[in-house]
Amino acid sequence: MNAGDELPPLEIPITRTLIVAGAIASRDYQDVHHDTELARQKGSPDIFMNILTTNGLVGRYITDHFGPTAALRRVAIRLGAPNYPGDTMVLTGRIEEVDGDTATVRVVGANGIGKHVTGTVTVTVPTGAVLGVSAEGSA
Repeated sequence: MNAGDELPPLEIPITRTLIVAGAIASRDYQDVHHDTELARQKGSPDIFMNILTTNGLVGRYITDHFGPTAALRRVAIRLGAPNYPGDTMVLTGRIEEVDGDTATVRVVGANGIGKHVTGTVTVTVPTGAVLGVSAEGSA
């Protein structure tokens, strides 16, 4: 774990199910996250992902890379281009700083229309932890 290290990209298909399930799981019942017609009436071409789902996906990206013993200490994100159904968000990351067993990672999630999310995550990885383990179990 060194400053400058790049994390492998993670592609996340943006489905209606993901958008609606994320909104329900985070108790965000705003109609723009589940009702296409009402979202259009409010000026959006379709439903779109909420920030809490995005936050969870960013956290997953970091813990998938650093392993199950990694502890998220701080997540600071900003939304940009909406995540609409049918698109794919690609998360990428770069370790900006390392202080002992703690790293600050710059994260970007881009989709077909631009940057959906940008921010930083501070993560602590216990000494001796295995890094680079993906959700599929490969390095």
